[in-house]
Amino acid sequence: MGLDVRLVADQSAVKADPARRPDRSFLNVTNAVRSNRKALAGAIILGIFVLVAVFAGSLAPYDPHAQIFDQVLGPSPSHLLGTTGNGQDIFSQLVWGTRESLAIALVAGLMATLLSMLIGVAAAYLGGVTDHVLSLVTDVFLVIPTLPLMIVVAAYARTGGLAVLIAVIVITGWSYGARQLRSQGLSLRNREFLDAARVRGERNWYVIVFEMLPTMTSLIVANFLGAALYSVLAAAGLQFIGLGNPNDMSWGTMLFWAENNGALNAGSPLWAITPGLCIALLGAAFALLNYAFDEISNPALRPIRMRKENRIAHS
Repeated sequence: MGLDVRLVADQSAVKADPARRPDRSFLNVTNAVRSNRKALAGAIILGIFVLVAVFAGSLAPYDPHAQIFDQVLGPSPSHLLGTTGNGQDIFSQLVWGTRESLAIALVAGLMATLLSMLIGVAAAYLGGVTDHVLSLVTDVFLVIPTLPLMIVVAAYARTGGLAVLIAVIVITGWSYGARQLRSQGLSLRNREFLDAARVRGERNWYVIVFEMLPTMTSLIVANFLGAALYSVLAAAGLQFIGLGNPNDMSWGTMLFWAENNGALNAGSPLWAITPGLCIALLGAAFALLNYAFDEISNPALRPIRMRKENRIAHS
């Protein structure tokens, strides 16, 4: 009888606990992005890149690997961005490179975020020895110089291709997000809705996945966007210095071949400028999108107009 009363009380606390309910502004992601001009601009840029990646076969007029044209041609109706020093169409390479560059950003960003969630939230909830061990691992990866580690690992495993490149980025890019998620998890560990789940006899993995993580959604999305931004820049940097597969078609490998062939001095500046510009734009898209989710997780960052509207709506 006493246990039943406690369960009813705990379930009532769950319903009353505002932290248990997901933020309505986040559930409607469209409104969250639309209400922020910077985030809207980021969404538009990212949407354009996604469309280019999906329809690359229709948008690219030529085979990006085909060396069938005159070398170092200038922009023209036949070659919108000119040709490379090897007689390849630059525009076709740029379009096809969007697919791999975007895939690296999304896959590596997602994997790094999942690893951050697994380690950070588990450390916060389980506590004790588990927390000490996982926190020690996180701290070690936080203090390791990232760029030298990436170069060493990629150099020794460069024959592995795209999978190794993604693995290197994930290994070096998860620790910061894990630290943030652990801090948030510590603030939730003793909340009433988690006590209610423990009283019901739920397993630890269930409490972490279905009770804690839904209340941290905006922070998780923000971490994903940050990890995706890191992945874009890291992949381009590794490929530029020759640690990727030079036969892959991505913006980083375009920069690698442009540098090796002296594109700027050879009269083909667009060979180097356009992939660099696309890398910057894709990185900016992820950074701009992050503004919306920062405002969701931290109301103090919201514009004054939005804070007034929220106060009126809740009054």
